[in-house]
Amino acid sequence: MLTLIAFLVVIGVLIFVHELGHFLVAKAVGIQVLRFSLGFGRPLVSFTRGETEYWISWIPLGGYVKMAGLEDEGMAGELEGGKSAVPLDPARAFDQQPLLARIAVILAGVTMNFLFAFAVYASLFATVGEPRTAITPVDSVDVDRLPPAAAPLAALGRGGLITRINGDTVRTWDDVQDHFLGHRGDLRIEVAGRPAPIELHMAGAPDSVRRSALLTLHPQTVARIGLVNPGQPAARAKLRLGDLIVRVDGDSVRSWEDMVRRVRSSPGKALTLDVQRGDSILRVTVTPEAQGTRGVIGAAADPRGIVLRVPVGVGTAIADAAGETVAQVGAVATMVKRLVRGQASTSEVGGPLAIAQMSGQMVRLGVAYYLTWMAFFSVSLAVLNLLPIPVLDGGHFMFLIAEAIRRKPLSLQLRLRLTQIGMLVVLAIMVLAISNDVLKFFR
Repeated sequence: MLTLIAFLVVIGVLIFVHELGHFLVAKAVGIQVLRFSLGFGRPLVSFTRGETEYWISWIPLGGYVKMAGLEDEGMAGELEGGKSAVPLDPARAFDQQPLLARIAVILAGVTMNFLFAFAVYASLFATVGEPRTAITPVDSVDVDRLPPAAAPLAALGRGGLITRINGDTVRTWDDVQDHFLGHRGDLRIEVAGRPAPIELHMAGAPDSVRRSALLTLHPQTVARIGLVNPGQPAARAKLRLGDLIVRVDGDSVRSWEDMVRRVRSSPGKALTLDVQRGDSILRVTVTPEAQGTRGVIGAAADPRGIVLRVPVGVGTAIADAAGETVAQVGAVATMVKRLVRGQASTSEVGGPLAIAQMSGQMVRLGVAYYLTWMAFFSVSLAVLNLLPIPVLDGGHFMFLIAEAIRRKPLSLQLRLRLTQIGMLVVLAIMVLAISNDVLKFFR
């Protein structure tokens, strides 16, 4: 039930935000809005206020704003609940407005999704703080990869806890990174229980050397399962959030790195895991999937107790929120590009069930994680809506670009034909996503 509620809140809020963008800008430029609907099909709840019908419809896979002049285009007909009962004002039809006004209306939905994500990130950063990995003991040091200037780090064995660098207390691994990459002189590293500090004579060392030294350090974290990707080996083995891995094939596991090393070295090989869940010890079998030459099970470490929230000022929160939003846009765009080029499998495309499962896991991690997931999903919806497929906002935008180039709009007949093709493409993608969900669920 919690997963279902978390899913409905995510979908409902993001659809509302997106359609609200179209609605507000359409009203602002004088276009008659006939209907504002969350969901497709016939309404479950409806009322009319002024010249606009407001619906909550029974198919919760999107929403729409029906405007005068567009009532027969796009995903019209029965999918959009049929014609509106509100009398039309031809002078306020969509096509009667200036081109720039129409472009603003079409792009308003994705703009609202981007702004929503930015607002969530900024609010979280300014209130509960930005996420940082807490300082923990060192799990291991890649001695063979140490640059000569950082050779003394070999003395930092398993369990060594860095407490101060150059006299400054360190609370997070970001603090360690800042000292390694931001300090141009030597480094004096103090370790708990060690009488003498570790001295690194790195004055004048280039950034590449400092970065290489930093990357040899692996923090020690508890081997506790966090997010589990739907359909992946961890999910098929019924591993869940909060499970503590205590043994792999009978060998004790002392850290997340211990477990990762065993998984990576065992592609296609069944591993027996002893898992502590609550007060019980369970035994499960998981077979890592091969990803190149390494094995993966599709699970991440539980961030609770590992991630700290570090308060920042409002200015920093705003700047970092903008950076995070742009970074997420890049990540989603890269994934779409890889799918289009065939560099990623279409089996990675998830549908409503995958979104629901991730929403349920995120809400169990905590409100901050749930809101972060909602912000990321908002960015994802915005990027996908910008794809140049008729029916989507990107397709409508391309119609308007064509009109600007031709100095006259495409014919209604051509728009309808392209929109029908676009609807078939979108429906095919939805069928693929839902099929993947079903296959993953029953694997």
